[in-house]
Amino acid sequence: MNQTEIRAEDVAWTDPGCPVARTLDLIGDRWSLLIVRDAMDGARAFTDFQQRTGIARNILTDRLRRLVERGVLDRRTAPSGRRQLYTLTTAGRDLFTIVVALRQWGERHAFAPDETHSVLVDELGVPLPELRPIDSNGNSADVDTTSVRKDR
Repeated sequence: MNQTEIRAEDVAWTDPGCPVARTLDLIGDRWSLLIVRDAMDGARAFTDFQQRTGIARNILTDRLRRLVERGVLDRRTAPSGRRQLYTLTTAGRDLFTIVVALRQWGERHAFAPDETHSVLVDELGVPLPELRPIDSNGNSADVDTTSVRKDR
C-alpha cells in the first residue's frame, strides 16, 4: 500500500499530523493487531482467525473487511471457490517490526519472571534479539535522546 491509497476523507484521523496516531487509527485496535499477528503466523481463512483468537464472527468480519479496505490484507477466493483467503500485503508485512516490538515489551512487562509464554524464534530456533532503535551514528536512541520535529 502506498500513501495515496488511504484518502484522508475515508478515515476520521485522531491527530492528522501524527504518524503514530494515524497508524493507530488504521490498525490500532486489539482485534486487528491479533488478526495481523495470526496472518504472520500462517492463518489464511476466516475459521483460522476465529479459532486462533476466539473473536466473535461479526467483529472478525468487520475487522477483516477494514484491514482489506486499508491495504493491510488482500482477500481472494480460494481455488475451491467456497471460501475467502486473506494474505498480508506489503503494508501488512511491514507491521512485523511493530508486532515484534509489542511481543518483546510484553515479555518484559506483562509476565512474571517465571511465567511461561510463547517465544518468537528465527529459522535456527534462536529467540530474536531485543529490538532497540539506534540514531544516525549507530548509538542507542530512546526518549531522552530523540524529539519530534514538525515538517511542513
